[in-house]
Amino acid sequence: MRDALADVVAIPVTPFTAEDTVDTDAHRALLRRLLDGGVRTLTPNGNTGEFYALSPEERRTVTELTVEEAGGRAVVLAGVGLEVPTAVAAARHARDAGAGMVMVHQPVHPYVSQGGWIDYHRSIAEAVPELGVVPYIRNPLLGGETLAALGELCPNVIGAKYAVADAARFAAFARDAGLERFVWVAGLAELYAPSYFAGGATGFTSGLVNVAPGVSLGMLEALRAGDYAAAMKVWEQIRPFEELRAARQSADNVTVVKEALAALGLCRRAIRPPSRELPEEQRSAVAALVTGWAI
Repeated sequence: MRDALADVVAIPVTPFTAEDTVDTDAHRALLRRLLDGGVRTLTPNGNTGEFYALSPEERRTVTELTVEEAGGRAVVLAGVGLEVPTAVAAARHARDAGAGMVMVHQPVHPYVSQGGWIDYHRSIAEAVPELGVVPYIRNPLLGGETLAALGELCPNVIGAKYAVADAARFAAFARDAGLERFVWVAGLAELYAPSYFAGGATGFTSGLVNVAPGVSLGMLEALRAGDYAAAMKVWEQIRPFEELRAARQSADNVTVVKEALAALGLCRRAIRPPSRELPEEQRSAVAALVTGWAI
């Protein structure tokens, strides 16, 4: 499980039909494309998969079909979250479906204490001791010692997806928590991967990998080799695409990925509120950005 986190952790999109249901055929095809492209870690029900816009039944469907398609070719890190009973039920379902790990979405409660953060994740981790557990950390006020305390209580908490946009804070957090105790996943994808690898990350999440698996895996190969010049060449290539996704507090984060997939004829661009499809005049710009990528 630790090796699976030290990799490109793909966050697949969830395609929708014209009737606004999960397009299971398109979803399976996209997953097979990732697997055939060399991806070995899949996160169904991640933010790029529109976790918060899916019903509980849809999230279960996405987990099940991802496990089925992964077979023995990839490890499944299923996204779970919301209130404790829902998160625990989703984690147990992921275990029963055959997932190897769960990624716990950041708590959305407006009042999160450091101790309460521990209690939340402990409730989930202790419910599925057979699974690896990976907290998704987006709170810049969370201290590394808080994750260290959770790790002492729950040995199956084996990694962390760190998604605070501050490379210095990440490096300090990882060392305060235990650099060797956890596998560190750069949770802000390719744009932050080089700087986070310098601070101790050994894997990174990716939504862009849906579009161009070879590009993401190429960056990982360069980072593993310590060839930061080569990694930054990939960074320069994908920077405009990732900046479109990050603009206006990531308003179009998933929208841009789905638009690129639509331009390639791989799925519909349909997306659910509170996200929204790109205006017609911006669609050709996204298609132009991916022209020439290793797709």
